[in-house]
Amino acid sequence: MVYGVLRFINFAHGDVFMLGAFAGYYLSPVVNQLLPAQSYLGGLLVLVLAMAVCALIGMVIEFLAYRPLRRRPKLTVLITAIGVSLLIEYTCQNDHVFGAAPHAFPKLIPDTIWNFAGLVLDANQVIVFATTLLLLVALRFIVQKTRLGLAMRAVSFNAPAAALMGVNINSVISFTFGLGSALAGAGGILFAMNYASIDPLMGVQVGLKAFVAAVLGGIGNLTGAALGGFIIGLLETFAGGIPALSNYRDGIAFAILILILLFKPAGLLGKTQIEKV
Repeated sequence: MVYGVLRFINFAHGDVFMLGAFAGYYLSPVVNQLLPAQSYLGGLLVLVLAMAVCALIGMVIEFLAYRPLRRRPKLTVLITAIGVSLLIEYTCQNDHVFGAAPHAFPKLIPDTIWNFAGLVLDANQVIVFATTLLLLVALRFIVQKTRLGLAMRAVSFNAPAAALMGVNINSVISFTFGLGSALAGAGGILFAMNYASIDPLMGVQVGLKAFVAAVLGGIGNLTGAALGGFIIGLLETFAGGIPALSNYRDGIAFAILILILLFKPAGLLGKTQIEKV
């Protein structure tokens, strides 16, 4: 979404993902005082609160770091995005913030094993998959069926014309960052539920793979990004089950990036565009 509206890659997105996981880490004990520990309602509340925290963080980052550079060259904004990412990572590693050591993520929902015709899944896996689908449907509804979504698409297509038609560009861009950051926060919670260990650098590799997924599906295309992430996840899972490839599963995403840029730069669902230079 951010690329579609502003035409630059927000490399701090993976760090917002990390902040979402830590928001869940600190919010969970508070929620457990209000609701029964390890309950589905408590887990949902932690998820929603972490999304709200990350939405606020995303809007603050946009306001302080990116808005002043909106009319500057894209390279300037790109370097700033990398700087924001490094600032968040190394600030969070300070002992007075989160510390560099990994933290054990608390259990949010009860331990339950479900058997689907011989396919054994635990509750975390099912909840993560179902929640991801719901968030993707909600995101598509917001972008395609709401006035704010229409404004986002208008700004993406032609920002000056959208401004002449009464669209508040600043509000639309701030909303876009908030929405994207809220989803990053949700991703951090869902990731931590399955891997149970979080640290200030956990968003680095995830952010890079998310970028590869966006390029694979067609950067700026929401459906394409989801498809790209699904394909990369399947390939890494299959590679993890093959002894000869298990040590290289993290490199698969970057091999895919090279192949896509060589043979189909627009991505699977992207459209080739002519750009005047």
